[in-house]
Amino acid sequence: MALCFALPSSIQVRPTKMRRVLSFRFRTYANLQSPRFERRSGHYQPTIWNDNFIQSLSGDEYEGKNMERLCKLKKEVSQMIYKEELLRDKLELLDALQQLGVAYHFRDEINWVITNIHESMDQISLFTMLDDLHDVSLLFRLLRLHGFSVHEDIFRSYFDDKGNCNEKQYSDIKAILSLYKASFFAKEGEEALVMARNFATKQLTTYLGSSKYNNSRLKEHVSYALEIPLNWRVERLHSRWFIEQYKIDEQIRPALWELAVLDFNMLQNMYKKELKQMSEWWTDLGLYEKLPFIRDRLVENYVGSVCLAFEPEHSSFRKAMTQSNCLITTLDDIYDVYGSLDELEVFTDAIQQWDVTAMEGLPKNFQMCILALFKTVEDHGSKILKEKGLNVIPYLRRAWKDLCKAFLLEARWYHNGHAPKLEEYLENAWVSIAGIISLSNAYCINDYVTANDLEQFSAGYPDIVRYSSLNFRLYNDLATSSEEVMRGDVEKSIQCTMRDKSVTESVARQEIMEMILKYWTSLNGEVYGNSAFEKYFKNVALNIPRMAQRVYQYGDGYGKPCTDMKNLVISILFEPINY
Repeated sequence: MALCFALPSSIQVRPTKMRRVLSFRFRTYANLQSPRFERRSGHYQPTIWNDNFIQSLSGDEYEGKNMERLCKLKKEVSQMIYKEELLRDKLELLDALQQLGVAYHFRDEINWVITNIHESMDQISLFTMLDDLHDVSLLFRLLRLHGFSVHEDIFRSYFDDKGNCNEKQYSDIKAILSLYKASFFAKEGEEALVMARNFATKQLTTYLGSSKYNNSRLKEHVSYALEIPLNWRVERLHSRWFIEQYKIDEQIRPALWELAVLDFNMLQNMYKKELKQMSEWWTDLGLYEKLPFIRDRLVENYVGSVCLAFEPEHSSFRKAMTQSNCLITTLDDIYDVYGSLDELEVFTDAIQQWDVTAMEGLPKNFQMCILALFKTVEDHGSKILKEKGLNVIPYLRRAWKDLCKAFLLEARWYHNGHAPKLEEYLENAWVSIAGIISLSNAYCINDYVTANDLEQFSAGYPDIVRYSSLNFRLYNDLATSSEEVMRGDVEKSIQCTMRDKSVTESVARQEIMEMILKYWTSLNGEVYGNSAFEKYFKNVALNIPRMAQRVYQYGDGYGKPCTDMKNLVISILFEPINY
């Protein structure tokens, strides 16, 4: 079905600049007639999830009586939280709630417990409360996770000047594993946590390679942790894994496990309904029909939005992000693959002006893309204006304008043969990866936004946006850069590093991984420090690189359908957990 709609009144229409348009038309006509002008193609494969399949999805079996059972289990678990007496048992319970993915049901209860623990630390020594490294590490991680101030010095007594742990802890793999998880919550300058991470990594790696230990379940947990640290994992995927592990835990709380399974499956049912709505929107929009060179990745785009905010109250954000992701993909393919530089200059100018008359002379399919973008942004802004009386449209427009300027700069570099230095590349690439769209949406399209919040966001993009986006970019580059450069695209961070430092690709990749760790540490400082941003917004900032790490873990899982990406989609959206 073709795109068809009336423009919102807030989209500006200016008098046509005839000289510019005629000049563009002449240049474009000349380019198209030239034997050297040739449209490129990304050779993208079609989607494996068509609208007929999506509309056939069902999940209503998780409604009705299961909702009644869920409410009963929530009451039981809530009482469990308040009644727990021993500190270690309290910590283990809170950790299980978090990793099972049901902590959002018990925000008040968890905050009450954590606050009481944190306040008690001012009255009695931490080390009289806790008797081993596992307890200390777990408490540290939970306090940071829930926004409480806790100093790294609580670990210093466990290490000597050379960074070795005291001998008592060497044989306690569970404690070392807990220390390893906590170390990835480090902020800049926290050397004790860096020391702890190095020690724990070495000990866990040795343990995994040793044949004298036969605890297969503990080894599985160690292997899982070393593959990707807990603080870097996609929440929904980790919860699914942890639910399966918790089922065979010796200290399982059956009511909690049942709650986690019911909740996971009921949320999955909600996701299917949202995906159906998004598939109707994407089909009615008709962009893929008119722009067959773009990636048709609606399902992958929706899964990405779930990875950013999985809780039920963020449905509006997920849908807005799915629409935004589809448009980002479309724009990216126009700039990187299809458009001539002349076309892209005018295309970008029309978006900078937010003016439909400025797109005259562009191919019709380009105009369709601009109209779809304008309408989608205005619709999102109009909804917030109606519900909260706040005009977020200028902030949403700003993000899209900045994204397109960054896309255009990369196109100019490619068409003009410019090879940027790494610093020059990253200064633009953290914008062109489109994290600014996700975080602008998260900031503006949520139930918490206020006029004061918008004022705070008006000066520009805060550091939390930059650090989150930089890691998004670097994860993307590690997976996609080689193929994109071969296809015909501007060089990425790996190629820039190879050229700037005269090193091999393997060395450059290692340096990029070190940069990723550095930006994770900087992001931790923004998320777990004294930030004025809402916890929801900070969590989206964390989830962007988490999502990127997982999507690009085994190559370009987004650009071309592959088994790994298919399994990720099935795990989050389509396959319920069995009792």
